[in-house]
Amino acid sequence: MTLARDLAAAVTALERTDLDAEAVRWAQLGITDAIACAIAGSQEAAPRLAIAAVGANHEEGPCLLLGLGRRTGPLSAALVNGVAAHALDFDDVNDVLGGHPSAPLVPALLALGEAYGASGSELLLAYVAGFEAECKIGLAVNFHHYDKGWHPTATLGVFGAAAASAKLLRLSEEETATALSIAASFASGLKANFGTMTKPLHVGHASRNGAFAALLAREGFTAGEAAFEHEMGFFEVYNGAGTYDASRVLGEWADPLSVVEPGVGVKPYPCCGSTHAPIDAVRALVSAKQIAPEDVVSVRVLAHPSRIPHIDRPEVHTGLEGKFSIQYCVARAIHDGALRLSHFEDGQATEAAVQALMPGVSIEAGVPRESDERLAVRVEIATRDGATHDWRVEEAIGTGGARSPIPEADFRAKFDDCCTRAMSAESTDRLYALCGDLDAVASVADLTETVAEGARAAVAG
Repeated sequence: MTLARDLAAAVTALERTDLDAEAVRWAQLGITDAIACAIAGSQEAAPRLAIAAVGANHEEGPCLLLGLGRRTGPLSAALVNGVAAHALDFDDVNDVLGGHPSAPLVPALLALGEAYGASGSELLLAYVAGFEAECKIGLAVNFHHYDKGWHPTATLGVFGAAAASAKLLRLSEEETATALSIAASFASGLKANFGTMTKPLHVGHASRNGAFAALLAREGFTAGEAAFEHEMGFFEVYNGAGTYDASRVLGEWADPLSVVEPGVGVKPYPCCGSTHAPIDAVRALVSAKQIAPEDVVSVRVLAHPSRIPHIDRPEVHTGLEGKFSIQYCVARAIHDGALRLSHFEDGQATEAAVQALMPGVSIEAGVPRESDERLAVRVEIATRDGATHDWRVEEAIGTGGARSPIPEADFRAKFDDCCTRAMSAESTDRLYALCGDLDAVASVADLTETVAEGARAAVAG
């Protein structure tokens, strides 16, 4: 037996009865968050450019482009909604995956659920199966995979999307194995493209290709049986000898389910996850010491070396660049406290008062690269009275999942902030209620039609 076949057996064997109340709660949170992020992200340029590039404006189909009111085919919908879900970098994170677990999964599942029919309960189970597959593969390859330059949200997310899609389409064990092997050839995404529209394109690509892999397998397409462990397969090519442990994929399968531990890390701030712990530390320190923006001389952020290269961006000219700039995020936290969607609009990114604080912000390694303290940070703020104040955060609020869950009121505020960018308040309330009890949702189309109605009401209003 190959790993693809063994993993397929685990995916097909997973049943709704295997999900306890905690698994259901976390899964619904992840699905709800991804839908909200896609609705908000639909108003950005990236998904609209993707629509034009793939011709989704002219393609007929049953699948909704979230927040936009148009319908297209399932693969185009998975692509565009995947781009939208990650366009704001506001979607959830998971430190075992080393990326964003839900954005590759949910757009594929919504598209296939609309096109081929699925209930809310089937959506829930397929999501958990895909989440488990991508995270357990992440357990086998990280963090060398991440440090090498791959974007795991895409390179591992495509396996999650393929597994989830296969589950939703009720593929056989053999067909599911084929889908996973096809997905191995679809894996792509480089960290060199962080801070550009191509980063969310990675996610759309993974979502679309995961669904495509499952559809190809359903039609009888073939693939190599040993796509993971072959000497020219995924593990050797993407990681290299001695840098992965394939036994961890199934050795720790569903024990516990990854959706429960480490869980769904919901982001309270719409920027790169590596900036969140420093933001939390700055906010706590400013509040505790009553530090005013004009009192700040400098800010020193001490973090794990792996967290630095993609967020050390001293100059920011656009909102998108600001999402990947520790200098901007820290300066904005000093200036405004909590970071909101509006803070990453282009006009806000160049606000003079925030830009004036940025040259005083620096980031450096606080621990050796081999340290396990990848999530902790320490922040030091020097003030004009000659004092230096410091604050340590072990893990950012929200992004640690079960270890540091986002408060329910904060999550609802995030959901409303996202959805009301493209939906009416009434439909936003209705969507939140539906997502909170997916077992009672008869059809995935009930979810997407609520989004479509909300978009129509927002335009009419």
